[in-house]
Amino acid sequence: MTASKKILLVDDDRFMLELTARALEKEGFFCHKALSALEGLEILAQSLPDIILSDYDMPGLNGFDFRQRVLSDPKLKNIPFVFLTSFTDEDLMIKGLDLQAVDYITKNTPLAVIVSKLNNLLSTVREEHQRSLQELRKTAEALNLRSVPVKAPVIGGVKIDFLHHPFQNYPGGDFIDFIVVDNSFTFCILGDVMGKKWGAWFFSFNFLSYIRSAVRLCVFEGDLSTASILRKINKVIYLDPVLSDVFSTVSLIRIEHATGNILYSGAGDLPLIRYRADLDETSRLTSSGLLLGLFPDGKYDEAGVTMSKGDKLIMISDGMIDYEDEVGKKSDFQLFYNSVLPVIGQENAFERIKAATFAENTEKVQVDDCSMIFFEIK
Repeated sequence: MTASKKILLVDDDRFMLELTARALEKEGFFCHKALSALEGLEILAQSLPDIILSDYDMPGLNGFDFRQRVLSDPKLKNIPFVFLTSFTDEDLMIKGLDLQAVDYITKNTPLAVIVSKLNNLLSTVREEHQRSLQELRKTAEALNLRSVPVKAPVIGGVKIDFLHHPFQNYPGGDFIDFIVVDNSFTFCILGDVMGKKWGAWFFSFNFLSYIRSAVRLCVFEGDLSTASILRKINKVIYLDPVLSDVFSTVSLIRIEHATGNILYSGAGDLPLIRYRADLDETSRLTSSGLLLGLFPDGKYDEAGVTMSKGDKLIMISDGMIDYEDEVGKKSDFQLFYNSVLPVIGQENAFERIKAATFAENTEKVQVDDCSMIFFEIK
């Protein structure tokens, strides 16, 4: 997917608003348009742009009031903000820049120059983000911190593939792990800590540590039940003061190497997608468990699945069904499920699903980490 260039335009002059939007759309911008500051705030409550371009002189809330509202919201305050106005008063310009606006452009500036300025501002912001990201990644690698493995384990008779696309290339809350037990069983874990980017990524290690410990403790005790493992994890997380307000989904399956059969439990996760080769039939496998850490008793159950040659199973995080279009952010499991149906029974199904989901010509914009684990019985 190409980098997004989403902009919120706020101007009570409808003609200027449309003129600016058309110039920006020709240069690849996706424009949200608001005729007032209040309308702009309503749009921001639904969708976060990459940059905001706002007029100053508007009825009701003026541009400075609008900027102060944006600054007071932790989710919005770091979005680059530019004033576009017909006023050329130096005091007003200084006041706008004092409100941490990154630029102050007059309306008599040629549209081509305005577009160029906005492109340059976004490029500068992204370059700074990339530099910060590289430094953080170097630190994480130095500490050997990984929430996603380098590769899947090799199991005779079961082919495992996975993909992980972090949101905007930032490490986030999705985590994946494979724990092989005595070359007889493999536990496969797909989780998603609530939140975005580095905050969620930091907590993902807490959850992974608890899950790994619970798996090994249950194996030591001779209890290979996936539901038992989730119960142990949930009790500890519920009592952990650091994680008291942090919740996570988890899909946990246990693969038996000799047969390929699967035992599955889930905690607030999305349904698994199962394909039976003998019937050429696709269905959903659901769990009743609650988010980890939400309540002392998470109501965890487990389901056994007998797998045969050609059968396939898919685990996904919610980023695979979340997207943003011209209307706003949406979640649609059925849409993803329908896109899987035509290809899941074919050869190279994993690559086909990946290609369809992350096609360059898709109108959907990624809004969260996207993770998927794919199993096929050979």
